[in-house]
Amino acid sequence: MAYPGAQRRKLPSVGRLGLVDRYAAADLTALGWYSAYTQPNVDVLWALSRAADADAALRTLVRLSEAPGIDWAELSAALMSDRGLRGRFFGVLGSSVALGDHLITHPDSWKLLTSPEDAEGADCWSITLPSPAELRAMFAACVTETTDGAYVERLRSLYRDRLLVLAAIDLAPTVEGLPGLPFVAVGEHLADLADAALAAALQVAQLLVCGDEAGDPAPRLAVIAMGKCGARELNYVSDVDVIFVAEEADALSTRLAGEVMRVAGEAFFEVDAGLRPEGRHGALVRTLESHVAYYQRWAKTWEFQALLKARPAAGDAELGRAYVDALLPMVWTACEREDFVPDVQAMRRRVAQLVPAEIRSREIKLGSGGLRDVEFAVQLLQLVHGRGDESLHVASTVDALAALGAGGYIGREDSADLTASYEFLRLLEHRLQLQRLKRTHMLPPPDDDEALRWLARAAHIRPDGRRDALGVLRAELKAQNRRVSRLHAKLFYQPLLEAVRPAGLELVGGLTPGAAERQLAALGYEAPHNALTHLAAMTNQSGRRGQVQTVLLPTLLYWLSGTPNPDAGLLAYRRLSEALGQQRWYLSTLRDSSAVAKRLMRVLGTSAYIPDLLMRAPDVIQSYGDGPSGPKLLDPAPDAVARALIASAGRYPDPERAIAVARSLRRHELARIASADLLGMLEVTDVCRALTAVWVAVLQAALEAIIRVNLTSGDEVMTAPARIAVIAMGRLGGGELGYGSDADVMFVCEANEEAAGADDADAVRWATTIVEQVRALLGTASADPPLQVDINLRPEGRTGPPVRTLASYAAYYAQWAQPWEIQALLRANWVAGDADLGNRFLQMVDDTRYPAGGVSADAVREIRRVKARVDAERLPRGADPNTHTKLGRGGLADIEWTVQLLQLRHAHRVAALHNTSTLETLDAIAAAGLLEEDDVDRLRQAWLTATRARNALVLVRGKPTDQLPGPGRALNAVAVAAGWPGGDGGEFLDNYLRVTRRAKAVVRKVFGD
Repeated sequence: MAYPGAQRRKLPSVGRLGLVDRYAAADLTALGWYSAYTQPNVDVLWALSRAADADAALRTLVRLSEAPGIDWAELSAALMSDRGLRGRFFGVLGSSVALGDHLITHPDSWKLLTSPEDAEGADCWSITLPSPAELRAMFAACVTETTDGAYVERLRSLYRDRLLVLAAIDLAPTVEGLPGLPFVAVGEHLADLADAALAAALQVAQLLVCGDEAGDPAPRLAVIAMGKCGARELNYVSDVDVIFVAEEADALSTRLAGEVMRVAGEAFFEVDAGLRPEGRHGALVRTLESHVAYYQRWAKTWEFQALLKARPAAGDAELGRAYVDALLPMVWTACEREDFVPDVQAMRRRVAQLVPAEIRSREIKLGSGGLRDVEFAVQLLQLVHGRGDESLHVASTVDALAALGAGGYIGREDSADLTASYEFLRLLEHRLQLQRLKRTHMLPPPDDDEALRWLARAAHIRPDGRRDALGVLRAELKAQNRRVSRLHAKLFYQPLLEAVRPAGLELVGGLTPGAAERQLAALGYEAPHNALTHLAAMTNQSGRRGQVQTVLLPTLLYWLSGTPNPDAGLLAYRRLSEALGQQRWYLSTLRDSSAVAKRLMRVLGTSAYIPDLLMRAPDVIQSYGDGPSGPKLLDPAPDAVARALIASAGRYPDPERAIAVARSLRRHELARIASADLLGMLEVTDVCRALTAVWVAVLQAALEAIIRVNLTSGDEVMTAPARIAVIAMGRLGGGELGYGSDADVMFVCEANEEAAGADDADAVRWATTIVEQVRALLGTASADPPLQVDINLRPEGRTGPPVRTLASYAAYYAQWAQPWEIQALLRANWVAGDADLGNRFLQMVDDTRYPAGGVSADAVREIRRVKARVDAERLPRGADPNTHTKLGRGGLADIEWTVQLLQLRHAHRVAALHNTSTLETLDAIAAAGLLEEDDVDRLRQAWLTATRARNALVLVRGKPTDQLPGPGRALNAVAVAAGWPGGDGGEFLDNYLRVTRRAKAVVRKVFGD
């Protein structure tokens, strides 16, 4: 075809056109576009090359040219003469396979994309979108003009035609190369289109359900749009959330609503009524009065959050307006509800848990720094501040961000940045959905360059001179995700800092103290007035410290708000900051290392035990970061720590100074171990071993220091009249200490043959002096967790001598040992002092605790009797026997007594039972077949669960305790400290009760057989 005046120009190669399909040249030739050198042909080819996927566009074009009913000559001529049509047509074909298929099955629909006849210049890029009223008229006419009952087919075709027009304008680049429509206009038109579609579906449903038989009018039914449709920011492909309100909620109204959902689902989109009262279990249709009654009495906070976007969309307009007028006022008082904060926190947890970790980085909607982060933050701020500010009573996220910025609730620059990020992510979401008209929020895999390159072109992302479009997209995605995450944290807290600045520094339109307190309360702070006081104290400091705190605090407060006790965490952070104010590394470390800062906030907001340790061992904070081989908190091994502690204390001749050094190193180790434990870096068995190693090292260091000073007189060093060994008992002997455990020990001595004239009496006398000094020195009051050395498990208990010779112990156990003393010896283990003496002591007591032929039947009966008495009498008054971790049902005492009873009965013939560790002995019990493997596993799981819980109680409360708290914040904190996934206290307690109940059944079986 020749065109007068056309300038001849050589056709570009298919490669330059962006075509890689090997049949591309042949396809272009078949279409008649690759055989002449005329200018119009070249213009069409270059327009094709600008499609997001030129090969896909060409393949669809070939199919379209072969489609029945297509006038290919007319289409080809139009493409050559209509510049605007070229941009829209190829924009659609290169970006949406689904809309290309629609064009093939409806070959005249391309005419909807032609430019107006009188359009010239830049106007050729613009075609007009119908108004909401015009859309409703189109869909209503489609229903009215359908006489053969094929409503769904005709409505589906009309709906796809309207999507085609909108997508064509959206996808076609303008003269500037930008999308043809702003995101807001796309979302609004899609919502208007959904309204018209719902109205048509209701019209069809009335014809099908009610008909004309009796001439009675159809039931009054209003369709309330919710979610993105209600906010007029709908996606191309999305479920449309609705609520049905009827004048009379009878069977006919319910049938009518159900038919609306069916027709709309088959013709347009899925209609989801799951946001109605009681969700999917509730009635599909309710009266207005029933809705009001439900929201007044039963609705949860998230349901009021959903109502933020409620809007009448179709059906009875008067009834729809009455619904909104009745319910929206309740939205703005939702933050006054007693359960507002727990509900908000639960919503945040649900959002965080919805996306599997392996695809989180690809999720535009639910991933970190995604759309839901923006929407959740904006809606929460609306709920908090909308009570007193009607300017926030808007449904759209973009409009709400503008209102929040104008009202001073967030910075204007932050409002603009967050809006830009939100619109960018929504643009990508729209492009991904248009490709196949499927509901998706998932980016292509990061290594799929071709898919990502298509997305960049479809979103009109251009090269920037240094990077191609793919490189720009990757960089932009990373930058936008970072910005959303940063602003999501800052959004709530930057205005709070402005609200507590000194007089004269407040920003115009900033938060009032009352508004700031409401915002803090909504974020989980139970004492918001105190929190504001802490913020003021930290940010109003003069000099650089105050400036750095102002930069840090928005993010730190955000992380704190996700902990079980943000109030205590903020107070601890203030105390720590004041104590370390002169340490230059402190604030710079928090500023430069987000891992350190985030972990510190989790620790401070969960534990009352660790902050006091950090105040006196602040260098542990620097270990919160990651090193080349993993978290620095895990670097030292327990044995190496113990050797270093003993060596450091040994450098000082003064015992008080030596013990002070030992205390300092112990404090550092406790802070390190507890931090690693709470942050989920250590298993409970590793925690117990590390705590045991620290206690043993302190005992050894104290014993050596006291002996050294007692043997030194001026420059002369005397020979010790006795050897002393420390025998660990209880959990210390088993290597299973917890944070709140004392050191149960016995001291054994014997005369030193190297000391001239020393006999047993001299040895006992001297050793007693040493032991009393050790206990006194270690027991000295200190700000650190106590160092109590308990010797009550010695022969004759509290009335017996603190130290005995090896021969005295042997004589006592041979003649006077009680069953409970034999049982206690099962955990005896040498830990400090003279190793040879300690090992000879253990060999001696083996005859008592593992006698040939086993312990007597009378001893076993006595053990059972004592156990029954302990169960009946030892539980503290007021304690819950189901949740007391030590003495409760299936608790630590139950497990340990069960293991020890089996040792007493079978250790004489099973050598592997000669073990002081509960867990290792359980393994030996299973290996010997003394209990079924399932029963052993129940005991093992109960011991681990109870030990975790007991340790977590100390971490949370800061002092030894054995009783789990009831449901609430304290239990949630225990769940977090114990490493329970999600930190839900209720789930943690349910698991604890289930595990201990099963273990108790095994305990009864062993003690009752």
